[in-house]
Amino acid sequence: MAGDLFYILVFPGFLFLAVFALIADYIDRKLHAKLQNRIGPPWYQPLADLIKLAAKEDLIPRQVDPWLFKLAPVFAVTAVVTAALYIPIWRHGTPMSFNGDVIVVLYLLTIPTLTFFLGGWYSRSVYSMIGAARSIMQLFAYEIPLFLSILAPALLADSWSLGGMTLFYAHHPWYALFNAVGLFTALISLLGKLERVPFDIPEAETEIVAGSFTEYSGRLLAMFRLALSIEMIVGAALIAAVFLPFGLNLGGPAAFGLYLVKVLGIVAVIALARTVFARLRIDQMINFCWQFVAPVAFLQVIIDLVAKGVIAR
Repeated sequence: MAGDLFYILVFPGFLFLAVFALIADYIDRKLHAKLQNRIGPPWYQPLADLIKLAAKEDLIPRQVDPWLFKLAPVFAVTAVVTAALYIPIWRHGTPMSFNGDVIVVLYLLTIPTLTFFLGGWYSRSVYSMIGAARSIMQLFAYEIPLFLSILAPALLADSWSLGGMTLFYAHHPWYALFNAVGLFTALISLLGKLERVPFDIPEAETEIVAGSFTEYSGRLLAMFRLALSIEMIVGAALIAAVFLPFGLNLGGPAAFGLYLVKVLGIVAVIALARTVFARLRIDQMINFCWQFVAPVAFLQVIIDLVAKGVIAR
């Protein structure tokens, strides 16, 4: 029982994810600033922002359902932390692994976006409702490509477990090359999921203030911000586990260090994308995902099915 609580609350659970998320947030912001020839924030800025928000008063609009308003950020944090518990870090599989856990992880990663929608829509603010509508529309755009990208390698590995997938690719490292197309579409879909530039449409500060979070303040807004930061870590860790599964058989500190390098490398790609690209409109984002990203992700499924058939012969 004590071991399970440590696993969930400390490592690799909530405490580790919160600290790692703040570090990754700092690296993301610092790298983004350097690419724009700016100095960027000091190392403690993400923590200072979180403490500052947590110290402020929670203002709840009169017209909202207070329970739904308060529980939305709680469910967002809970979902992303739970998803992280299934993702391998320094070995193949986790204590919570089972055949089908990749489906559970994808489902859990959908919940934060739903909480953004519910929290924003029932805030009854014009800006919040517009941001909430954009969040749910964006979900319909990137979710199918993301699911196809993640599940295609599972077809080749013949396993619906993240542990089973990483074990398969550890024994057949060259097969991971078949998934290069999926890595590309998964990274694009992750940008949409995290609502990062060029897909930061639901929280376009120059258009709709803070989108779904306009009416949130204090600890509740801090929880939403923390959920987004942790979601970046979990999304990057999921992509690393599926498409970059090498090094897990090293064990111990070496495997854990390689895990940090892979995740922070994906965070660096996210920072580069938000520096290079400009924000798209919601219709442009939807058209881009359905006309380009989804067909390419489906191509990854075909590639893995063909490769699986050839290998079986």
